[in-house]
Amino acid sequence: MKTRTFKKVYGMVHVGALPGTPHFRGSMTDIIRKAVKEAELLLEYGFDGIILENMHDLPYLNRQVGAEIISGMTAVSTAVRSITDSEIGIQVLAGANKAALAIASICELDFIRAEGYIFSQISDEGMMNGDAGELQRYRRQIGAEEVKIYCDIKKKHSAHAITADIDIAETAKAAEFFLADGAIVTGISTGSPADKAELERVGKAVDCQVLIGSGLTNDNLAEYWDLADGFIIGSYLKIDGLWSNDLDVERCRLLMELVTKLKNKGKDYDQENQD
Repeated sequence: MKTRTFKKVYGMVHVGALPGTPHFRGSMTDIIRKAVKEAELLLEYGFDGIILENMHDLPYLNRQVGAEIISGMTAVSTAVRSITDSEIGIQVLAGANKAALAIASICELDFIRAEGYIFSQISDEGMMNGDAGELQRYRRQIGAEEVKIYCDIKKKHSAHAITADIDIAETAKAAEFFLADGAIVTGISTGSPADKAELERVGKAVDCQVLIGSGLTNDNLAEYWDLADGFIIGSYLKIDGLWSNDLDVERCRLLMELVTKLKNKGKDYDQENQD
């Protein structure tokens, strides 16, 4: 089993509703400005990187998003990349993995968060079949091998009855076999914590990166610290813990104070073992 000692914490930037979606309010300038401001704040507090996501584009399309969404996320990604060399990831909802990969490649982002990568699931948006083969070929076709693919397994907001006979550890092994750079484990919905027993099984099953993609807070992060390589935090960082609200700077500060303590504790442990 891979020793999971190199930790990274990613903060979510929930990009404002983009053109053509029901909640768009007519100003890409404002959307870009707010995304940049939130990215700057998260990085100022010490997050290792950020993930851009078009979370406000409700209701989401299934795989095929319009040119206006791709253009909007490209504009946001370009602006955020211009302010930092830190890691930046992107997810384009829902399951628009090829679009995310193209944006990441063009804007020099570091990774994408891909849903519906392997097997099949019934999501809020409908049936979503695995796109690993197509996505990996597309990555090679456009020369985007430097962009990592972290994929959700048994993803939140989805029904997995049709794959109920496939254990989450076997799902993670399949993702790794299909060349995913990392597997993301979540709870059943946004803000719901992942199952620790599932994380332990996944960690034992694969050598690729294991990330936790939901439900992390200042109260439970320490409990999950040894179970994963990466930690994606979104809802908790917002006012009242609601993803659609603005960032709560006090929550950001407190969480990263804890992260610093956990990282320093890990360094002390490693030093003791070397001695």
